[in-house]
Amino acid sequence: MRIRDFKMERWQSTYENVVQYNLAESGVHPFMVRELVEGELENLASVRLGYGHTNGTPELRDLISRIYKEQTDRNVVVANGSSEANFVSIWRLVERGSKIALMLPNYMQIWGLAQALGAKVRTFRLQEKNDWALDIERLKDVVGRGTKLIIVCNPNNPTGSVLSTSDMKAIRDLASENRAWILSDVVYQGAELDGSTTQSFLDIYDRTLVTSGLSKAYGLPGLRIGWVAGPESLIAKLWSNRDYTTIAPSAVSDLLARIALKKRKQILERTRNILGTNLPILEEWVSRSGVLGFVKPKAGAITFMRYRLKTNSTELARNLCEKKSVLVVPGDHFGIDGYLRIGYGVEADHLRAGLDLIGQFIHESTVR
Repeated sequence: MRIRDFKMERWQSTYENVVQYNLAESGVHPFMVRELVEGELENLASVRLGYGHTNGTPELRDLISRIYKEQTDRNVVVANGSSEANFVSIWRLVERGSKIALMLPNYMQIWGLAQALGAKVRTFRLQEKNDWALDIERLKDVVGRGTKLIIVCNPNNPTGSVLSTSDMKAIRDLASENRAWILSDVVYQGAELDGSTTQSFLDIYDRTLVTSGLSKAYGLPGLRIGWVAGPESLIAKLWSNRDYTTIAPSAVSDLLARIALKKRKQILERTRNILGTNLPILEEWVSRSGVLGFVKPKAGAITFMRYRLKTNSTELARNLCEKKSVLVVPGDHFGIDGYLRIGYGVEADHLRAGLDLIGQFIHESTVR
């Protein structure tokens, strides 16, 4: 199996720890351990560093299952991050020749894995002119007899958009007509700016897997805890797939994840407070830029900025990184050029300073 470079992850891994201002991060400012474990230090110190439950402790799986309707611990398998959750899901569902419909723009891990496994991948785009809503006619062109899997990211990465109820039903109905599975990345669920919670496809369609984790909405990427939720029989098979990957989550991370999910309401309130504080900073900066625009996100700590410069997005982002030490993600890493993904979940002063440097770079580029 020949795997192509995962451009976005290579990009971030190369630069995120060497730039002065990292605005490529797509989650909120992360917790420190002491902030999370207040009152739990004795439990943390008592963790035995052996192999625990390889599919996640029953308590952790139960806490995760409560996020969704009518699910139990048997409907959940824990993974090392949402990336592993995506990996084992695709590995189980996709074979050479499988027909797949993939939403764009999107986090392109699944696209790369599906290509490597020999799948036939067709894409359908969200439409910026309609506030990143679904193009239903294009979806109907892409999904048909023999389609094995429809892949969505909702709330969406990189746009921060959320599918409407009617768009979700359109996807559900086409999946049902063709006996297709839906694989829905919901890692930004819980980071909705209006305080609502995005509905899950798992609530409306039985042939659904959802993947998620604690990295984005929870501000806990260092725990590397993710999960897949779905039908019990398929979840059991995914657990078998994990025997070939990382085998088990860290015993320490499993405990910290349980602590976090017991504080889920407070953690998500923190996330929404960060986003509510920082989004106006971003909006005001964009209004002064003259060359940038975006559809206001509904969820997540990310925006997909279109720009009016005659430059490829990777070239633009690389120059910005090298000349101003600011990291953003090029739009072509999500399958659409002419955009930059900018994360705004960092500390407010850090955000302002990074945006000012982007503004300086754009001004210097346009006055030449």
